[in-house]
Amino acid sequence: MTAYGGIETGGSKWECAVGTGPDDLRAAETIRTTTPAETIGRAVAFFEREGPVEAIGIGSFGPIDQKLSSPTWGHITSTPKPGWAHTDVGRQIQRRLSVPVAFDTDVNAAALGEHWWGACQGLETFCYITVGTGIGGGGMAGGKLLHGLLHPEFGHMRIPHDRDADPFDGVCPYHGDCWEGLASGLAIEARWGHPAASLDGDQAVWELEARYLALGLVSVLCVLSPERIVIGGGVAHHEGLLALVQRDVLTLMNGYLEASAVVDDIAGYITLPGLGMRAGVLGAIALAQTL
Repeated sequence: MTAYGGIETGGSKWECAVGTGPDDLRAAETIRTTTPAETIGRAVAFFEREGPVEAIGIGSFGPIDQKLSSPTWGHITSTPKPGWAHTDVGRQIQRRLSVPVAFDTDVNAAALGEHWWGACQGLETFCYITVGTGIGGGGMAGGKLLHGLLHPEFGHMRIPHDRDADPFDGVCPYHGDCWEGLASGLAIEARWGHPAASLDGDQAVWELEARYLALGLVSVLCVLSPERIVIGGGVAHHEGLLALVQRDVLTLMNGYLEASAVVDDIAGYITLPGLGMRAGVLGAIALAQTL
């Protein structure tokens, strides 16, 4: 039977899988992100063991070069992830496994997965935001994945930062207090001194996080006018956070938009992925099937 490979590369782990979709996952493995040589080597070994596959889709953390005409297609470029800047991922996988490779951002891959099988079926314009180690965003406009000069970099939007209420400088090595610098998992840990997962009972942590996420989402809503916003990633799945974000988005919009999808059904408009934590790797499998 025909099978496809999917790789979701992340700052802390890679997810690899073989199959054709959510109802046909034949093998999967989580690989800890270490050095490029070790991590890519383990991914190659997984597909050598679990293959063969017709093609592999890669949804990668970025920034990346996804332009097929570029001599550095398939590279992670100026990432703040230590040791990973200017790493060839796509061409290495393609060469070492001798299969066609589709290469895009992790969030565009997840968006495609949600479009095919998840919370965005039937929609043409929507956004997928991931809030985890970092913050990223992708999606579709007019039924096509978002691309342009490079690719969207939602996490590096500048959002309001009240330094009297939150004197934290931010963790982004490029911009300090951009959206990712203030609201990513790394930012939460740096600000509060503990990983997000160990701060469950501290309401102040999650009220501030919700406020920052809502500020960014309001910008996304006003600029791209998506039919739905899906929020994935480990931080986004914190119990109760989504409801706080939905509340704050409505407060910040202050009745400006009269779209019923936002005003009357905010819980359906800003939602978790239909594919859960598998959206990225399943989306990568979908990418492979577009070749």
